[in-house]
Amino acid sequence: MAYLSTADLKSYLGISVATDDTLLGQILTRAQAMIDTYTGRTFEAAADSTRYLDAVEDVTDSQTLFLDRDLCAITSITNGDGVAVGATEYTTRPRNNTPYYEIVLKNSSNKFWTYDQDPDKAITIVGKWAYSTTAPEDIVQAMVRLSGYLYRQKDNAGDLDRPVLISATTTLLPAQLPKDIEMILRPYVRRV
Repeated sequence: MAYLSTADLKSYLGISVATDDTLLGQILTRAQAMIDTYTGRTFEAAADSTRYLDAVEDVTDSQTLFLDRDLCAITSITNGDGVAVGATEYTTRPRNNTPYYEIVLKNSSNKFWTYDQDPDKAITIVGKWAYSTTAPEDIVQAMVRLSGYLYRQKDNAGDLDRPVLISATTTLLPAQLPKDIEMILRPYVRRV
């Protein structure tokens, strides 16, 4: 799912014709990939997907399961012994916000993270593996700015991907990711 539609990007850029729609779609895909790569996150998920976690390596104690990716919604959990873990038997960390980074079995559940034969990929979690179900507004703004920046690069005539010598004492360095975009993204960088 895209963080930004082609129509919204065209509105931002002041484009009313369909001439560059294919290019704009490609730019949106690349900008989203750049944002996800920079932050180490995916910011929205519309559909469930399944991940398998290790019943030994991903368990920090017998009741705490560390998640290797952001998780914003849980549909089902199956323990490594094939037994379903009900929503009343666990809590998430953080408790009231997403993304979740741990699932903790409640003492009252009398369950522990376990496995039958092999701990590798023993625990199954079905849910929305992303920061949230829809991208936060500031991520959408970063997407708008980055997509616009990438689109305008097509019309730049100079070599802007390497240093350019202006005079004997002045060198123009290539542009990096625009600073305002970096400032928006920096708080979202996933720390492991």
